[in-house]
Amino acid sequence: MLGKFRPRHYLLSTTLLGSAACISPAYAQDAPGEETTIEDSSPIVVTGSRIQNPNLEQSSPVQVVGETEIGLRQATNAEELIGDLPGVSPGANSAVNNGGAGFASLNLRGVGTNRNLVLLDGTRLVPSSLLSETDLNIIPVALIERAEIVTGGASSVYGADAIAGVANFITKRDFAGVELASTVGITERGDGARYRFDVTVGANFDDGRGNAVLSVGYQKVEPVLQGGRAVSRDTYFLDGSLVGSGTTTPTRINNRIYNPADGALRDYVGSRDAYNFAPANYFQTPLERYNLFGAAQYEVADGIEVYAKGMFTRSKVQLSLASSGMFGDTWQLPLNNPFLPDAVRSEVCASNAISAADCAAAGAATSPNDPAYREVATVINRRFIEAGPRIRNLTTNQFQLWAGVRGSITDSIKFDVYGLHGESDRKNSNINWGLKSRVQQALRANSTTECADPSNGCVPINLFGDGTDISDEAIAFFNQPAGSTVSTRLSVVSGSISGELGNFLAGETPIGFALGAEYRKYGAEQVSDVAFGTQDEVLGTGAPSPSFSGAYDVKEIFGELIVPIVEDVPGIYSLTAEAGIRLSDYSNTGTSTTWKAGGTWEPFRGYKIRGIYQHSVRSPNISELFTPITTGLANLAEDPCQGSNPVGNAALTAICIAQGAPAGTIGNIPAPSSGQINQTAGGNPDLDVETADSYTLGLVVTPPQLPGLAITADYYHIKITDAITLPTPSDVFGPCFEEGDAAACALIRRNPLNGSLNGGGDTPGQIALLTNQGTITTSGVDLRINYGLPTGFGRLNFDLSGNWTEQSKFQASPTSINRECVGQYSTNCGFFAGEITPKYSFNLRATAQIDDFGDISLLWRWLDGSDYERILDADGIEPDYLHIPSYSYFDLTYRAKVADIFTLTLSVQNLLDKDPPLVSNYVGTTALNSGNTYPTTYDVLGRRYSLTASMRF
Repeated sequence: MLGKFRPRHYLLSTTLLGSAACISPAYAQDAPGEETTIEDSSPIVVTGSRIQNPNLEQSSPVQVVGETEIGLRQATNAEELIGDLPGVSPGANSAVNNGGAGFASLNLRGVGTNRNLVLLDGTRLVPSSLLSETDLNIIPVALIERAEIVTGGASSVYGADAIAGVANFITKRDFAGVELASTVGITERGDGARYRFDVTVGANFDDGRGNAVLSVGYQKVEPVLQGGRAVSRDTYFLDGSLVGSGTTTPTRINNRIYNPADGALRDYVGSRDAYNFAPANYFQTPLERYNLFGAAQYEVADGIEVYAKGMFTRSKVQLSLASSGMFGDTWQLPLNNPFLPDAVRSEVCASNAISAADCAAAGAATSPNDPAYREVATVINRRFIEAGPRIRNLTTNQFQLWAGVRGSITDSIKFDVYGLHGESDRKNSNINWGLKSRVQQALRANSTTECADPSNGCVPINLFGDGTDISDEAIAFFNQPAGSTVSTRLSVVSGSISGELGNFLAGETPIGFALGAEYRKYGAEQVSDVAFGTQDEVLGTGAPSPSFSGAYDVKEIFGELIVPIVEDVPGIYSLTAEAGIRLSDYSNTGTSTTWKAGGTWEPFRGYKIRGIYQHSVRSPNISELFTPITTGLANLAEDPCQGSNPVGNAALTAICIAQGAPAGTIGNIPAPSSGQINQTAGGNPDLDVETADSYTLGLVVTPPQLPGLAITADYYHIKITDAITLPTPSDVFGPCFEEGDAAACALIRRNPLNGSLNGGGDTPGQIALLTNQGTITTSGVDLRINYGLPTGFGRLNFDLSGNWTEQSKFQASPTSINRECVGQYSTNCGFFAGEITPKYSFNLRATAQIDDFGDISLLWRWLDGSDYERILDADGIEPDYLHIPSYSYFDLTYRAKVADIFTLTLSVQNLLDKDPPLVSNYVGTTALNSGNTYPTTYDVLGRRYSLTASMRF
């Protein structure tokens, strides 16, 4: 080994692009059921095929969240309905603050939110991001009849992006009447209030030939601050010590901190001088949303129906971070700054080999035109606590329209032709962040009241004093708002026919088929103001967001067959084969083919074996292709070149210098600021498609001898090759500092002034290249058991859904580590953005339906324990942070029909008030390892209550 660098310190985030690009870059901070359901015994035509014949069994496993479960959950949005199901990994949601994008995304199987589809009534929804992610918040929950999740791949049926599967939200059809619903909720600690109000009106007309429905909804979620929970009021480092941000008050100059007592600089001591950034961050981000959804259909002739739908969503999400500041960038410090103490000026001069005489003359210069005037390149850290927290407001307006005609060609053949168009605009407005150019302008001051350049109303900034001396006028000058707007568009024209071709061999059930064609066009752009699009201009934002745009389209034809081969013979109650193919022509990546083949065998009635093999292809999205290369932020707990590490180690010293550290900084290179370093990354227009091969093999048991029992168990295996990914931390830092690999070391570029991995645009940090070299593999078993039985007092229902994840592996390139991350956490693990994938998990709901009293339901959610990534060296890490035990959460719900038209539902979530695990703020990525825990996996809000009242008439 070349230095005191241990593998446990490979804590560099991969969240900027590629697999994790669905979460926004972290900002400077701040720190180190199946085919049937219990409540409905009628046949369900499940998602996963365009063949709409309820007598034909599809081979793909489908998990159903029915209307009863939807009511018991009292969800504010669709993400809450499916986000904690076994097999669904955390995506972006209201618990993601630093790195949040203002929407909720789906992460099936933990292979990335850009590798699954979210559908509404089997059709696509306009993406909400440049990475083709769909915001689950736009789903009209009040009209959802059920949600169906197909995992293991569905690209041959629904097209690209469905590598991991689809979530299809199915709306109520032919709704008639008026339904009013209101939900209110609050935590036991009195914060995080939630409100939801929905009005749905529907009617049949013209003797039932037509139906129209309109639903209007409003949701509001109030914030929960990390300062309001014990686990997150302070910030803990890997060794268990209290730490904070090196961007603090009073001001740090070249890694030494100003001492107001004597006006000089002294050594910075993190345990004493660091800034506690935690309290201002959100555990639950506030949201306000309005939804409007309408649909109508009319039978214009026998068997011919025209239909239309429309939806509009306006949402506002707010993110909050600790105060902005000067985060260790290189600044030009005028030696005549009127607030600069003499002792500080003298030390700055001495460190830059400026004589005492020249220093005194420069300090007395009256303006930049004075011959004695001088500026010195200086690393400055200063927290602008006077300005208050950084606020990011994300306002989204989304609409989508559908229109189509469907009906029967013959008694056995149906058709459906439709078009849709959707648009989404998300405006990002940053408040209290500050502009670097204006702070620099305010540093160049001729007096305490006059800037050398008075343009734009410049007011001088005082970085000294006791750390609270920046005037309101100076803050107003440099705290100009900055922002951008991300716009996405989707247009689709699709037509298909499906039906029956007649019987095959001696079977009674006819062959089912579907044929169709589809055209899709995607467009997106990011339009930023000058400040937000300029590298290093908006303070504390990490990467800038330059304006850019991109578009592509795809033409496809597809077909499916489900063939009943043998029926009702000895040893074969039914035997069915299934196949599907989709031919695609992308304007950006050319032609590709996806296909599936499978079947079901039911040797005895009620005992079925099913399996399917699917080959899927995903074309790169607009972000992966066209995002400009910029320098942002990633995670690194310790730099191998920091402090005394290189001293006396010639090989390590040579590497640090070769990466851009000045020779004079060896022995004094600062540690990463708040556990974050710079990372340079962007899109790659030369990317090609990634491919996936997946298969599932399972059992379905619905024994006639035991009515009400349904058991399904399915093994799944997904392998993605040529995956579009970024290198993991170990792929760069390991080969460089452990093996001396010159190519890896060349991907690390340091601050030219102090040798750190922090700074402005002059410090690339780690250079991360987006390529098609990755491989992703996941496999496991899904289990579902439903059982309902009558009792003397009513009925008992049990619903168990569980998942065993056998493997979850990621390899960034053929020479990289093939990392296994099941039940493990670190910044290397969690392919989306550092999420935890437990080895085992299950949800068990037990419901007692009691006559004349109502329903009492208990939901038990269980997560297996997890460990700090086992291949990493744990030396020096607090032992309590190396393991998270198994977790159980209990939610208790009571629902009563108070009157024929009035129902009340009362729930207590996290009934036992279980606290989240404390594992420090530095074991994982900034986005998902926040507040010393994992708030997207574990409940950080505590016990809370919700009440829903609904009227239907």
